[in-house]
This record gives sequence, structure tokens and C-alpha cells, in this order.
Amino acid sequence: MASRDENSKQANRVLRISQLDALELNKALEQLVWSQFTQCFHGFKPGLLARFEPEVKAFLWLFLWRFTIYSKNATVGQSILNIQYKNDFSPDLRYQPPSKTQKLWYAICTIGGKWLEERCYDVFRNRHFASFKKAKQCVHLVVGLLKLGGLINFLIFLQRGKFATLTERLLGIHSVFCKPQNARDVGFEYMNRELLWHGFSEFLIFLLPLVNIQKLKAKLCAWCAPVTGAPSGDGALGTSGKECALCGEWPTMPHTMGCQHVFCYYCLKSNFLFDMSFACPKCGTEVHSLQPLKSGIEMSEVNAV
Repeated sequence: MASRDENSKQANRVLRISQLDALELNKALEQLVWSQFTQCFHGFKPGLLARFEPEVKAFLWLFLWRFTIYSKNATVGQSILNIQYKNDFSPDLRYQPPSKTQKLWYAICTIGGKWLEERCYDVFRNRHFASFKKAKQCVHLVVGLLKLGGLINFLIFLQRGKFATLTERLLGIHSVFCKPQNARDVGFEYMNRELLWHGFSEFLIFLLPLVNIQKLKAKLCAWCAPVTGAPSGDGALGTSGKECALCGEWPTMPHTMGCQHVFCYYCLKSNFLFDMSFACPKCGTEVHSLQPLKSGIEMSEVNAV
């Protein structure tokens, strides 16, 4: 019987990450509600809500508290994660929801505490008397002690996995599952595919900079379209030099590299600077020296073409 009770308690225990996710979802909901509410006053005078912002926020959070914790024993984030609060002070092992007193104190500690902190900050900011300075120091001391208590509670929560916030510990309420959680079958096919793809992409990112794309392209072009029986001499250069062997346009400042093909000076120079073993993409001849074309190409030849 004792082992069965321990197993049931372990089965109903909520994971730490689930409790923290519920808190983050609650914060995201509050920000969303506040942003939607402020958009309703977008066309009004700027700063209209600045004077009453703490009160307006307290009213909105009280409205959310009424339809979440007070009526459903769970916040919005907890409802999404199938979690709800349980009264830890109840001697009954079965589920007992928090009492109305605990719910009211929860609203006072969370909503009332935030409102009091913001309102005191606004009051002390506009007052510079000595009496207000003492009160301000006292408020800062109390807030600091509460922050310290929250930190200690969080460290205990990380160790034991119960009472994620200081308010929950003081009120004696902790998170439990609404319905029993069944064991889930975890499939790793998707994870394996992602790991394989990421490993392959990292390998390509490491390998591609080591591959000389220009030289590989020139080799493939030389194999696919070999040049046979090419004439030699300056006349051949003038005849076959009506376009750059790299860009295919009329050669600007035509130069050669030791073969019968003609290149733009900038095309040839940039490729040679990028790759010292650059070869002609037409015939595969490597660069020996950059020489300007001696037999100029007349514009009459272009018009004749």
C-alpha cells in the first residue's frame, strides 16, 4: 500500500519545466492583454493612462483572476498545460482545490503587491521630503527582502520541484495535473533526420570553401567542349577575339594569357588574383603572363558581323 501511494504521488508530480512554462505563459498573456487594451486608447491624448496605469493594470489582472484561479483553480498557463492548484494544507490525499481564503490571499499577494509597488514608486518619485526618503528606504528594504525570499524559494524549487513561487509556498498551494498523465511513446525519427541534415550541412559549409569552383568549372567546360584544330597567330586572335572567353561580351582592353583566346583585362585579372592556377575555360591553358592583344580588333569587323 505504501509503495502504491508513493507511485501515485510520483505520477501526479508536475515537472519543474512545466511549472516554469506556466509562469512564462501567464506573463505573455498579461503583456498581450495590456497591449490590446492600450491600443483602444491609441487615438486619444498621449499619456491619458499614465496617471492611472497601476490601477488599470490591477483591474485587468483582477478580471483575469476572477475567471481563472477563482473559478477554475488554475491560471491560463496552467490550463494550457493541464495543471491546476491543489490545497497542500488539506489532510485528504484526494484532490482538494484551494479554499476561497487562499484564492483571495493569492490575489492580494500578486495583484495587490504589484499595484502597491508601482504606486509607491510613482509617489516617491515626485516627493523629495525627508520623511518620504525614510519611507522610500523602508519600501526598498521590504521589496529587497521579498526578492531575496523569492530567490531562496526558487533554489529550493529547483531541488525539490514544488512551490515555484514564494506566494505558492506561503499560501500552501502547489501544482498538480488535472488528469492522470499517460506514458508517452517518444519517436526519434524526426530528430534523427534533423541531426543528419544539420551534420551534412555543416560538412558542406566546411568543404565548399576548400573547393576551387572556378578551376572546376574550367575543367568541365574544357572536357565538354574541347577545342581542336585551333589556328594560331595574330590573325587567329583577331578572328576569334570578338568576344571575351569569360563574360561573352566585346573584350574591354583585350588581353591574352598564352593561348589563342581573348579576355577582358578586368575579367582575366580578377580571376587570376582569385586563383593563381587559373586556366582558360575554353582550352584549359594555364596563365603564363598577361599580354595585351597586339593586333587590334577594328570596329569595322563588328559591323561586318
